[in-house]
Amino acid sequence: MKKFNSFFVLSLLMLSSLASNAQEYLRGDVNFDGQVDISDVTCLIDYLLKGSWPDAGNYEYVDLGLPSGTLWATCNLGASSPEEYGDYFAWSETVPKDEYTYENYKWWYYDEDGYRYISKYNTSSDFGPVDNKTEMEPEDDAARVNMGTSWCLPSVEQVAELVNSCTWQWTQSNGVNGHLVTGPNGNTMFLPAAGYRDGSSLEYAGTYGIYWSRSLYSYLPDRAYCLYFDSQYWDSEDFSRYYGHVIRAVRVSQSR
Repeated sequence: MKKFNSFFVLSLLMLSSLASNAQEYLRGDVNFDGQVDISDVTCLIDYLLKGSWPDAGNYEYVDLGLPSGTLWATCNLGASSPEEYGDYFAWSETVPKDEYTYENYKWWYYDEDGYRYISKYNTSSDFGPVDNKTEMEPEDDAARVNMGTSWCLPSVEQVAELVNSCTWQWTQSNGVNGHLVTGPNGNTMFLPAAGYRDGSSLEYAGTYGIYWSRSLYSYLPDRAYCLYFDSQYWDSEDFSRYYGHVIRAVRVSQSR
């Protein structure tokens, strides 16, 4: 009888939450990160145990008026102001490193003949066992791990939306080169041209901005999609997963 009562109470809590946030919960995105995956189940369990949904923490974000409702963080991961470059990460790694190389990338390994293979996020048998994972899982998402469960790296679709729905202007902010991105509603955010890390060197800072997405480039699974820009160009491109790139996190508005 006690188990039945507990289940009944939990069910009422779930129904109450579904009713108050119907549009999002009915499509399964209970943590408002723009995707439906196992993290939504984890979030629901946390809610049932703790009685609260995740929030944005202490991280500021801007609503650019994008059609999807995506909210972009105002600073890069690891930065305290919009102009700071922040930390650099290899794709699907959650901590910065001193060096970014083929050899120390988390998901690559080598056989005795020196051939490189992929141990996770692989869509081609040329690179070893295939798991067909094309979206970064929550435990490998540096934004989610470091900022909380409301945050994640953008998908390649969210990158495309930012590129196509906004106005881009190459400019300087406090002496730092980058793009001022203006959304459909007139709100803006600044993306510094932070370059990238290869080995122990920082390359092309002030010239290129290369921001990881959470989406694998499935045609060549040793690469992943990025938001790429310079002074004249901005679009999604693919880069080798071992490089150190910066991250600008996203979340999805709860008021859509």
